Amino acid sequence: MKLYDELVARGLIAQVTNEDEIRDMIDNGKATFYIGFDPTADSLHVGHFMALCLMKRLQMAGNRPIALIGGGTAMIGDPSGRTDMRSMMTRETIQHNCDCFKKQMERFIEFGEGKAMMVNNADWLLDLNYVDVLREVGACFSVNNMLRAECYKQRMEKGLSFLEFNYMIMQSYDFYHLYQTYGCNMQFGGNDQWSNMLGGTELIRRKLGKDAHAMTITLLLNSEGKKMGKTAKGAVWLDPNKTSPFEFYQYWRNVEDADVLKCIRMLTFLPLEEIDAMSDWKDAKLNEAKEILAYELTKLVHGEEEADKAKAAAKALFVGGGDDANMPTTEITADKLTDGKIGILNLMVACGLAPSNKQARQLVEQGGVLVNDEKVPSAQFAVTEDMLKEGVKIRKGKKVFHKAVLA
Repeated sequence: MKLYDELVARGLIAQVTNEDEIRDMIDNGKATFYIGFDPTADSLHVGHFMALCLMKRLQMAGNRPIALIGGGTAMIGDPSGRTDMRSMMTRETIQHNCDCFKKQMERFIEFGEGKAMMVNNADWLLDLNYVDVLREVGACFSVNNMLRAECYKQRMEKGLSFLEFNYMIMQSYDFYHLYQTYGCNMQFGGNDQWSNMLGGTELIRRKLGKDAHAMTITLLLNSEGKKMGKTAKGAVWLDPNKTSPFEFYQYWRNVEDADVLKCIRMLTFLPLEEIDAMSDWKDAKLNEAKEILAYELTKLVHGEEEADKAKAAAKALFVGGGDDANMPTTEITADKLTDGKIGILNLMVACGLAPSNKQARQLVEQGGVLVNDEKVPSAQFAVTEDMLKEGVKIRKGKKVFHKAVLA
């Protein structure tokens, strides 16, 4: 099976323009393509996973990836998928985030001469002359068509600023610039980016002629993929200092039954034949599939050694007791203790196991919290200083483990 057909079989392709040309370019390693990343944090999260894995697949087939960091567009903010306006960031913060992104991307793609490259659209967008943009680029866009785009329609009720209204034009200009400067002939993005991407393709054709070969393609569940990065505690980061390899492993180990094979197809590099053989797995075998998913993705992000540790730690915990050295841990400082104790509700909030005492209380009263493998009897239960010195293992529900120790 050639690469394009494999991407379709893995459920990665949603919409394309010029499918036959795209197929030929991808299959024969002739695509120079870009995917954009907004530097809104100092780490990528699992919502970026699909894009990173796609870049890796395409590079392995001889295509050239361009990782476009939106240092310039981040000064405005993408309205897609949002009901409010993004907060503004300083140039220093944006640059720091860009530097962090590249270190993490190097786990997936190979940078260097003739290989993958990283560019920052601040390098060209921030130097543009406003009047020139209006004359040369703005004339190519219909306001009526822009307002029909889904990314704008959902914001119209609450108010769409003129600042954000320009985002589509700036993203379209990115493709135009990359096409002219680096020979970038293809762009990838999520369903929520479709209108912006079509704008870029159309801009190239209007400025450079209908024969300009600019291709557009979207990933099937990238919008849903962004949601993958969110949990009750917050985002699941690729940075091990934000999300430990154990927590990362556990996140994928606990995906919904209905999603496990979909995630294996989209995100792992296991052969499709091997994945298809799992299609009728149920019960214990489905749990085995989740372990395969968790291990493969942890290995991809954190390396084989950390994946082995996370897998061993998870197995030890689920069989009762065992090695908890790799369990996520929170240090509790003495100032959080009262009379040498800390209440279970405060402890759960401090460990990030509940966002508030109210929700912690609900979990305890429902019988869903264990301390050192014993069910917490009531919301008045407290953990002593001596217990913290030894290390306290907290379990929330069946699958979330955490350790609290005295700092």
